[in-house]
Amino acid sequence: MAAKGTSLRQYALTRLALVVPMVLILLTLVFLLMRVAPGDPVSASLGGHAPPAVINQIKHKLGFDKPLYVQYVQYLGNVGRGNFGTAINPAQPVSEIIKVNGTATLELTLYAMIIAITVGVAIGLLAGRFRDTPVDSGGRLFGIIIYATPIFFLGLMAQLFFGVYLGWLPVSGRASPLTQATLTTHTNIYTIDAIIDRNWAALGDVLRHMILPAFTLGLVTAGVFIRLIRINVIRTMKDDYIEAARARGINERSVVYHHAFRNALVPVITIIGLQVALLLGGAVLTETTFNWPGIGHELLLYIENRDYAAVQGIIVVFALVVVAVSVVIDFVGAFIDPRIRY
Repeated sequence: MAAKGTSLRQYALTRLALVVPMVLILLTLVFLLMRVAPGDPVSASLGGHAPPAVINQIKHKLGFDKPLYVQYVQYLGNVGRGNFGTAINPAQPVSEIIKVNGTATLELTLYAMIIAITVGVAIGLLAGRFRDTPVDSGGRLFGIIIYATPIFFLGLMAQLFFGVYLGWLPVSGRASPLTQATLTTHTNIYTIDAIIDRNWAALGDVLRHMILPAFTLGLVTAGVFIRLIRINVIRTMKDDYIEAARARGINERSVVYHHAFRNALVPVITIIGLQVALLLGGAVLTETTFNWPGIGHELLLYIENRDYAAVQGIIVVFALVVVAVSVVIDFVGAFIDPRIRY
């Protein structure tokens, strides 16, 4: 038991040590890419009509008039203190943008991940269990089509069918104007805020607005899980311990769901970390399609305005979130499957 604990601790320390150069490389790349972008970000974000004195004043305030190496050192120091910069127009800290809009993206991403795992695991398990049958063919075809479908196209079709044609669901926003006016934002995650206030009418309205964007983002991501689960179930069904379980007279249902399926889930835990990056990237398109006021929607607006200070800060936050989730997933995977540590 002690050896096992030591091994896990060594793996954790090694993985954490690798985070430092990884984050440093990410921060450096973002810094350099923003600096080599053409044009003057301050002048562009102000519409190109601001007086030179105003432009120079803002540049001095943001530190853009200092040598590149000085900007880089200050940039690393600010990120280390949790300061991700200040947007140029309107002038506000990026941390405040993350606090207000990032929670909307977090809420959408969590629900989309739940849908992706539920749909992906269910269809992947059935496809692997009934290999080379119409169920398998249908599951594989669904996974390929849904993964290859552009998010914005799927979102537009969902809006057209369920929102416009059937009139069942709202097609934009996080909630109706009445709900937003009456809901107290304790956490800015609307479903949690509605539960805290026991405002069940607001909760129902928020969930109705959540359905289309969450399913759009979640279904596209589910395509990865369908393929992964199917392959692992098929492979696991050929292992010796599965044959031994069958030889002992255990019924096929128990063999599949209590033995093969449990082991087939281990790779899914690892892949979840990678899917977070996909979900964040997909959230940009999903939020734009459904007018969802998340951080991805704000990022596109800042890119259009060429507000590179805000773009840099938001991308850095995205990168740090992906790194943090990947590290946590690695720890969970190493704890569940000791082979990962070696």
